[in-house]
Amino acid sequence: MIDETLKMMIFGFDNPALTIPAPIPPFKAHVNPESYTKSVYIKYSGKQAPGTSSAANNYNHTEPRSLSFDFLLDRTGALGNISLGDSGVTVDIIHFKKLTLDYEGKIHRPRYLKLIWGTLLFDCQLQKLDVEYKMFSPQGLPLRAVLKTKFIEFTESTKRNAIENRSSPDLTHVRTVKEGDTLPLLTHRIYGDSKYYLEVAKINGLTNFRRLEPGTEIVFPPIEKQK
Repeated sequence: MIDETLKMMIFGFDNPALTIPAPIPPFKAHVNPESYTKSVYIKYSGKQAPGTSSAANNYNHTEPRSLSFDFLLDRTGALGNISLGDSGVTVDIIHFKKLTLDYEGKIHRPRYLKLIWGTLLFDCQLQKLDVEYKMFSPQGLPLRAVLKTKFIEFTESTKRNAIENRSSPDLTHVRTVKEGDTLPLLTHRIYGDSKYYLEVAKINGLTNFRRLEPGTEIVFPPIEKQK
């Protein structure tokens, strides 16, 4: 007996915070994928300085993660848990496309998605879909198909900024010193330039800024307030 509660499911949402469910039922896999591929792509600058033999490969950014896998749709009756129906897997393909692919006018884009399979939780959007038809009835009705999918990770902007913990020279930051930290290094992380470390030392009353005690909290105010 197949446990339906363990099937991979895709839920649609009409807002980036994933709090407004789409008016379309979630998509449940007929058969769980045999495997999936999780990919990450790091973008480096390809610029090469004049007179050099190769590029420096300076870090640019990290692309959102992606998840690729195949969904098997089967209405031949072989699974024993999916009815044949009058339209074969066509109804399943239409359902999948409406949920993941179709343009939604209220948000001016395809829907936001949450993919759930056991401990796998993946907030994403569909990036690519190929449909491979595998079996047909005598009347040409598609009875089996494979949805070859690629989903790209999506993180709502507020949550993404919290995760990335981007530093801004226009905001006040407080950092706790860790083993190996130096004041010039911390200053460079906040302002993008280590030259302000003497001003930071003065503001924090550091008399021996060359040896920072782990656990010490250091305040980094906006650059404008330092001048």
